[in-house]
Amino acid sequence: MAGYRAEDDYDYLFKLVLIGDSGVGKSNLLSRFTRNEFSLESKSTIGVEFATKSLNVDGKVIKAQIWDTAGQERIWALLDKSGDF
Repeated sequence: MAGYRAEDDYDYLFKLVLIGDSGVGKSNLLSRFTRNEFSLESKSTIGVEFATKSLNVDGKVIKAQIWDTAGQERIWALLDKSGDF
């Protein structure tokens, strides 16, 4: 199929972690960027949410893996110990 690229077929991979205080909009930022959705009535994240987004920039496929944290220091400590970053 012309123009088809597999999910794991990318030129650059960026791993991003959204960190900040609770209630500042990290989840809505993730939702807007990855799904083009926004909710004024969103609920606080429990644990960690994960999403991906692929973009085509100047003919290169850029994949972003984005982690949304709960906005609590104990979550940040767990992420720091993760070997995924």
